[in-house]
Amino acid sequence: MWDAKRKKNLGVRIMLGVIVGLLGCGMLLYLLPGQGTSSTSSADVVAQVDDQAITMTDVNAQLSRLTQNGAILAALKPLYVQQVLSELVFEKELGVEARQLGISVTDQERADRIRQLIPTAFMGGAFVGNDQYAAQVQERVGMGVPEFEDLVGQSLVQEKFRQLVTDGISVTPSEIDQEFRRRNEKVKINYVVIKPDDLQSKIEAGDSDLSAYFEKDKARYSVPERRIVRYALLDFDQLKARANVTDDEIQAYYNQHLDQYKLPDRAHVAHILFKTVGKTDAEVEEIRKKAEDVLKKAKAGANFADLAKQNSEDTTKDKGGDLDWIVRGQTVPEFEQAAFSLPKGAISDLVKTQYGFHIIKVIDREQAHTQALQEVRPQILSSLQQERADRAGEGASDQIAEEIRRSGRVSVDDLAKKFNMTVGESQPLEAGQPIPAVGNSPEIADAVFRLRPGDVSAPIHTDKGYVVLSVKDVQQAHPATLAEVREKVLADYRRDKAVDLAKSKAAELGRRAKAGEDLVKTAKDLGFEAKTSDLFARNGSLPDVGSASQVIAAFTMSEGQASDPLFLGSNWVIYRVAQHQRPDPNDLAKQTADIQSQLLEARRNMAFDAFRKSLDTRMKQEGKLRINADNLKRLGTPSNS
Repeated sequence: MWDAKRKKNLGVRIMLGVIVGLLGCGMLLYLLPGQGTSSTSSADVVAQVDDQAITMTDVNAQLSRLTQNGAILAALKPLYVQQVLSELVFEKELGVEARQLGISVTDQERADRIRQLIPTAFMGGAFVGNDQYAAQVQERVGMGVPEFEDLVGQSLVQEKFRQLVTDGISVTPSEIDQEFRRRNEKVKINYVVIKPDDLQSKIEAGDSDLSAYFEKDKARYSVPERRIVRYALLDFDQLKARANVTDDEIQAYYNQHLDQYKLPDRAHVAHILFKTVGKTDAEVEEIRKKAEDVLKKAKAGANFADLAKQNSEDTTKDKGGDLDWIVRGQTVPEFEQAAFSLPKGAISDLVKTQYGFHIIKVIDREQAHTQALQEVRPQILSSLQQERADRAGEGASDQIAEEIRRSGRVSVDDLAKKFNMTVGESQPLEAGQPIPAVGNSPEIADAVFRLRPGDVSAPIHTDKGYVVLSVKDVQQAHPATLAEVREKVLADYRRDKAVDLAKSKAAELGRRAKAGEDLVKTAKDLGFEAKTSDLFARNGSLPDVGSASQVIAAFTMSEGQASDPLFLGSNWVIYRVAQHQRPDPNDLAKQTADIQSQLLEARRNMAFDAFRKSLDTRMKQEGKLRINADNLKRLGTPSNS
């Protein structure tokens, strides 16, 4: 989950989804027809398909639609431009090809499709009239009638080409059987993950070891310029502590902001999620059984948080499944119904949602009410004190800035005495290094390496208050001695040696496992923990390993057979096949239709993509497709947004 917290506005999305499906493309807005202009200058053309121009205006019109729900990140704009242009080019290319092959869309075909998409435009078989039709098109798909009907025509043309390209594609029974086995064959393994990071603490390093390691690659180590800074801080906490707030002021604030203290019905819940998205019926049934076993443990009094950490597939598992407080309308209906129908402390039965099976525990419940003044008094007091501290800080900051301007090279210590500020001195700072005592601000790092020794900065606002800085000393950059970078050298030494140690331990464990020794016992002897997986399919995953594809060889191994050590990124894995579960032949008939449909759809999509690429290549070879690279580059720059 916590996708379950996302409510979906189904209205327009359903209609757009239907059209998107007809177009066989993931994003409707990429395929909307260009608005065009009454006259096109060559300077505005970004692509030419046969005798048809695609202009920068056309592309920007599509981009404008994409930004209706939020601006495109500047870094992603070139990608969006490429995608939009690609769809506009393909639309034109299909038009050229359709004319050559005599493929067209009749008015009747267009009308039949519109009747499917907007059935309410025809009441009792009779057309409702242009005005109502236009209103329904605008309401459902957010565009005018000509644009909508043009889009419908384009989708029909594309459907006809898709049918021509993919009609001969089929899936054989043997291919269905092979896919059935791929999806349903499962293995269980005992496995050990050897992580160099976990071995670093075991690496001993004497002075001679570090000295030799340092001398071998000493050019890698240097000490950058460092600066020591004296500072004076006008602390917000001190200003806040000195701010006086009366009971009458707190009461007045409470009365003025009463609405923000009204709480709706809410429930503090935790859950355990067993995902079923993308699973076969047989897999869903297995997941249900596992969920029911966990449910029995939860209702028998087992620690719910521990069960969530062990079994949940939600991102909240590390917090024991805790979702914090939820209110009505915040979750999917099935989850909400269960959460708000249970009393405090109760655990639900299995709750099925679009995400999978949930076990829900209600940690606490609160009915709608307005918080009393005494409940919220501390936060009101803190808020009012903070407001006064902010105002006092702004005023004092202005006075400090004026003092610095008037006095010239006034010292930090003199400013601190005059304005009741806290004085301190930093450790030697490298570029970009913060000064924790004064709070966070990007201006601090810049000021430290911009100031000349003895100069005093203007007041800088941080999350802790206002600070003025003065550089006390500058230590020039120089080649490092071992003493200066000992901690870094030690960390590098341990990291490198841990990698070597992990490799040797993996080789030893793999050799002994191959020789028939018990993997669990041998791992323990070497200081590692062996884990046992659940049964998993080729599309499954393993804790600390990742995708099952990393251990795909397990599906070709016999029970009891051990693997060679596998190097996966930075870790080593050794495993032994504990169980090899073959698919149940009786499930083949149940899954055949689903597998056949998915394989057929995938092949058809591949064939149509190949057709599209081939058409694009041919158009370029025949000189019918030309791209203006300069205008394309201009479209991708932020100035064109």
